Amino acid sequence: QVQLVESGGGLVQAGGSLRLSCAFSGRTFSRYAMGWFRQGPEKERESVAAISMSGGNTYYADSVKGRVTISRDYAKNAVYLQMNNLKPEDTAVYYCAADRGGSVSSRPGDYEYWGQGTQVTVSS
Repeated sequence: QVQLVESGGGLVQAGGSLRLSCAFSGRTFSRYAMGWFRQGPEKERESVAAISMSGGNTYYADSVKGRVTISRDYAKNAVYLQMNNLKPEDTAVYYCAADRGGSVSSRPGDYEYWGQGTQVTVSS
């Protein structure tokens, strides 16, 4: 069973930065593609970024492209989301997800495991 634990959320002013972390445990990290999703108030869950098993391929939603970087550390079994120039519309609960043997995907249904989420609030 895969366990995912997010951290790094918080309150930040518009224009600021945050780095989210997701700790992966329970299975072989390198066999999972990883993704970050978010769900804002009264909104559906949407993809933010994803990274392949090898780390060689990435995906970014248009709304965050150029402001966000996804990365993974195989020694630490962790995936990160560096977010810069944050905007109030980035306010959401951010979730980490894992997809065994998958490629880069923006579809929530492709991911088998999910973390509990970490709150990001961006004030104007």
